[in-house]
Amino acid sequence: MSKLSSFPAGRFEQPGHPPATVTEFRAVRFLHLGTSWVQGAMRIGKPDLIELEYVRMMMMWMLFCENPKHIVQLGLGAAALTKFCYRRFPQARVTAIELNPNVIAVCRALFALPANDERLDVREMNALDFVLERANHNSVDVLQVDLYDEDARGPVLDTAEFYQGCFDCLSADGVMTINVFGDFANYEKNLQTMEMVFDAVVWMPEVHDANIVAIAFKRSPQIDFSVLYERAAAIKSRLNLPAKGWVTGLKSWMQDHQG
Repeated sequence: MSKLSSFPAGRFEQPGHPPATVTEFRAVRFLHLGTSWVQGAMRIGKPDLIELEYVRMMMMWMLFCENPKHIVQLGLGAAALTKFCYRRFPQARVTAIELNPNVIAVCRALFALPANDERLDVREMNALDFVLERANHNSVDVLQVDLYDEDARGPVLDTAEFYQGCFDCLSADGVMTINVFGDFANYEKNLQTMEMVFDAVVWMPEVHDANIVAIAFKRSPQIDFSVLYERAAAIKSRLNLPAKGWVTGLKSWMQDHQG
């Protein structure tokens, strides 16, 4: 079991929001929202790497979008994706939207989240407000969605209005990756709602304690698996991410859902 560390907690318990709490186990720091559910993780000796498998899988948009100019994260978690994108894509602006100020504070204090600058913009804001704001429409090349509250029963936002907003925010060839976790009924509900909005949606095999990652395209791509495997090898070589498995998962899904 993880043990609760003796970090100062006062800064991470702003009233009106779930507290951000931290545990550590075997050199990995975990973020919680006052419950046992893990909201994110960081290997203390390697703070800019992505620790959790499903979070690494949310980077599979790299198979389709090699040079994004604007990457947006809805739900900061332990800031793993935000930090990784900020460090590894220096040509891109990175925006993170997080409703809970306690999460932003704990990420800055204990999860090595950098301060905002000309490329990084971490905002305390409701994700639904962000995607519905017309100024954000057609401006995002990559959208990463991981929205959970302290109970983690299912995504906080999963309506047609929300997914339409996500679609509207994407640029012409924009891509969304999303983590869907919780009760089984959530998977089907979210899949059907996304399919109503996006041109193509693919679900990957379940990883890491029932987390399922989907990738959704504003415009369905032409898929050549030989090209994708080449890109996966390059991603593995450059970033040490298990991209070959992503391609294999996509191929398996498409074979199962042909016709």
